[in-house]
Amino acid sequence: MEKLTGRAEEKQILELALLSNSPELIAVTGRRRVGKTFLIRSVFEKHIVFEFSAVHNATMAEQLEGFSKAYQKATNSPAAYKPPVSWLAALGLMEDFLTPIIKKRKAVIFFDEFPWMHTPRSNFLKAFEHFWNSYASRYPNLTVVICGSAASWMFQNVIKNRGGLHNRVTQQIRLLPFSLKETEAYLQSRSINLDQYQLLQLYMVMGGIPEYLKHVMPGRSSAQVIDNLFFTKQGALKKEFDNLYPALFDNATSHIMVIRALASVSKGMTRKEIIESTELNSGGWVTEILLELEESGFILSYLPYNRISKEYIYRLSDEYSLFYIKYIEKSRATGEGTWLRISESPSWKSWSGYAFEGVCLKHVPQIRAALRIDSIYTEESVWRHVPGKGQPGAQIDLLLDRKDYCINVCEMKFSTNTFTISKSYAEELDQKITVFKDKEKPKKTVFLTFITTYGVAKNKYSEGRIQGDLTMDSLFE
Repeated sequence: MEKLTGRAEEKQILELALLSNSPELIAVTGRRRVGKTFLIRSVFEKHIVFEFSAVHNATMAEQLEGFSKAYQKATNSPAAYKPPVSWLAALGLMEDFLTPIIKKRKAVIFFDEFPWMHTPRSNFLKAFEHFWNSYASRYPNLTVVICGSAASWMFQNVIKNRGGLHNRVTQQIRLLPFSLKETEAYLQSRSINLDQYQLLQLYMVMGGIPEYLKHVMPGRSSAQVIDNLFFTKQGALKKEFDNLYPALFDNATSHIMVIRALASVSKGMTRKEIIESTELNSGGWVTEILLELEESGFILSYLPYNRISKEYIYRLSDEYSLFYIKYIEKSRATGEGTWLRISESPSWKSWSGYAFEGVCLKHVPQIRAALRIDSIYTEESVWRHVPGKGQPGAQIDLLLDRKDYCINVCEMKFSTNTFTISKSYAEELDQKITVFKDKEKPKKTVFLTFITTYGVAKNKYSEGRIQGDLTMDSLFE
């Protein structure tokens, strides 16, 4: 079995469950392809006595047939079992199977894609509640792991359940994509050695999704990898977008509309702006969509610095979706060298800037550590000022508000070389800081901080203006 890379915190949670003197119900969530199943199998490999994975859009009868086959495998029976008539009966079989095992040793049972088992009129959730409350919760040697890509369903129906599963989950793991450091380690474990700039380019295109990274071949540059995965007829990720959202959400059309709206702007959008852009109904349905997308890791929300407005700013955080919408779905360009040609176009500059900002926002802990403020309580936020007539506007995409009476105003710039601050850009920076101080009147020292690929060039516009200069190296820590 392939060796597990990274996931140190999640691995520790699972290993401690095996040492527990109480029964454990562990809920693992995370978006499609992020490595949930691999994590669970890697840690519990020697302890899993039963594993069942549901099938997307299958009927109750089909799911129960799959359960029957999994039960046959677990019991090492040469003959097939007749599928049980209900989930209550199916989990009753599980009790008979488990009892002699858990009286002697630790055992793990694993239900993968748990939300898909709850088909219409199946009463699966009620049956599972009964199984846990009347049986599983009585046995300290038993660990039950439930896993699902539909993170919002898991959150609403299991973790925040107000019925029979209320407060029953003992451990919750929300598995996120690899960080840059984990991505580097994962690729190195597959004999792929690229420098940080090449790794950053790959991350900006596909994020830290292990299943996507599996397609990276040794001995190829990031441009060659991108060409192969996206700009060939058989590109492994060329059509992933078509399956990504429908596999996670019912009525995924509305979710995709929100994703497209967020992909069209670089400054993020409020809920009101999303409604105006998509023309979706302004009721609670939009709020539910935003919650589902955020729980599944596709978007991030930020509370404005001033907190006067309670309306969050939403931003697309899924690198793959942004790249697909920008370059793949309407592209006719194919073949070797396609990505290098695109990287010479004006659109590449705007995309790379936005994508790099997104990567930085996912690595704020690394940024804080590099600034040596990781031990200081810090609140992360955004700030924007919508100007009146004849007045200048301004936006800050990352603002670190520190308890030691300092604020880091962060500028994130992607560049193929050392970034140079021009006279006009220096004036823009000065105006941004001036507007921020004028409108917010913070009683704190404001530090202008740059996060770039190769650092900021020393010139008369950088000296005395910048109090923090981080390179992409900091993001890999």
